[in-house]
Amino acid sequence: MGELKNISATPAGFASNAFAGTAEHYIRYRLPYPGALFEDLLTRVDAVDAERMFDLGCGPGRIALNLAPRFRDVWALDIEPEMVDVGRADAVRRGIRNVQWIVGAAEMANAPASSFDLITIGEAFHRFQQRPIVQRSLEWLHPGGALAIMGGEGALDGTGDWQREAQAVVRRFSDRPSPSGPTPTEGIAKAEALLRIAGFTDVASYEFIVEHEWTTETVIGHLYSTSYCSKAVLGGRVALFEAELTTALLATDPCGRYRQLVRFGYTFGRKPRGR
Repeated sequence: MGELKNISATPAGFASNAFAGTAEHYIRYRLPYPGALFEDLLTRVDAVDAERMFDLGCGPGRIALNLAPRFRDVWALDIEPEMVDVGRADAVRRGIRNVQWIVGAAEMANAPASSFDLITIGEAFHRFQQRPIVQRSLEWLHPGGALAIMGGEGALDGTGDWQREAQAVVRRFSDRPSPSGPTPTEGIAKAEALLRIAGFTDVASYEFIVEHEWTTETVIGHLYSTSYCSKAVLGGRVALFEAELTTALLATDPCGRYRQLVRFGYTFGRKPRGR
């Protein structure tokens, strides 16, 4: 299998620096995907015989590094050089040596056909040119290989008192995406439809719910990992943002503990074995 070189092209309409300055917060404060989700996915992929996977929009490696021990070769690609650098450093820290890190746009990747047993996309699918990515994933997979589009809720995805107060503060300081966009259910339905149209089989989505307790510090850190409330977006208002958000959160719970039932999941599709 040839080595995939760095790719410099950026898809139209894609802000290549949307997550500038967020990688350290991303790897520290984004919630990990549940182990049960990974195990469920690997069972469907039949990972006992799997050798190669490709993680598109890998960020700092939250999927790639957790699945790397189950594959011989892993490719991890992200358009943000900082994300790749942080992921590579974390791989060294964890003693993981079978991940090939690539900087580039997923739409411009030049991977060989029928080369992967699993392709993953985690919390990046909405930023891709979706039809081309789904079609190219079908081409890159071995017959019988699988595509998994993963996602998970963030700290502000909910209607708890503390979340509503935090949302109000964030709206005053940032350009948080409007809630008028597609709902999670609509997004999942669209992903499933795209996979079926492209020719994937066994298309279905699976949900996993975990209980998590946030603190004031981790809520703030999580928000700094986002494209809409990073320190780069806040600029000189970082200290004021932290003060106002801390005050708002502590007003709902003076102990600084905030519980959330967090939904994770993935949409699965298999390349037909005869193709």
